[in-house]
Amino acid sequence: MAGVDRTTDDVLGAVGPRLRALRRDRGITLVDLAARTGVSESTLSRLESGQRRATLELLLPLSLTYDVPLDDLVGAPRTGDPRIHLKPIHRFGLTFIPLSRRPGGVQAFKMLIPAHPEPLEPTPQTHDGFEWLYVLNGQLRLVHGERDLRLPPGEAAEFDTSLPHWLGSADGGAVELLILFGQHGVRAHVHR
Repeated sequence: MAGVDRTTDDVLGAVGPRLRALRRDRGITLVDLAARTGVSESTLSRLESGQRRATLELLLPLSLTYDVPLDDLVGAPRTGDPRIHLKPIHRFGLTFIPLSRRPGGVQAFKMLIPAHPEPLEPTPQTHDGFEWLYVLNGQLRLVHGERDLRLPPGEAAEFDTSLPHWLGSADGGAVELLILFGQHGVRAHVHR
């Protein structure tokens, strides 16, 4: 933060509440987090409450488990470079490009669905959360529950991801879209 002189103690003192908020936003218990990271439940509790000072040995497994950069865990100031260095994620034959770096809460992605000359058979999935999407290019096929929809560029949709859903190309061409995803029913609020 420009113009703010933060001491090491100030930065480290804010780590615990940030870790607790991140864990709660993700809906993870201390017991689950201890099992995933190999860090004891009592150490994690003391770290979150500020009774234990954050160290690299404690933060690395948390960074890997939460899939967030160490800088986000400690609230490190930006270096002044305004560029976001995007690292594409490839899953289920799709490409997701993270557009936000805030741990927890609503996450923004650009999603790329490659062209497929042969139509794909929908394979609906479910997970906790809410999704909002906006079609930039191509013809999106959205299967949500019993509905089978075709969305052209400029159209948006919002849906509960606990219902079976699938995204694909409606015409075999490539599709580009923006997605906002909120876990545990967090909905996007779009104002006119």
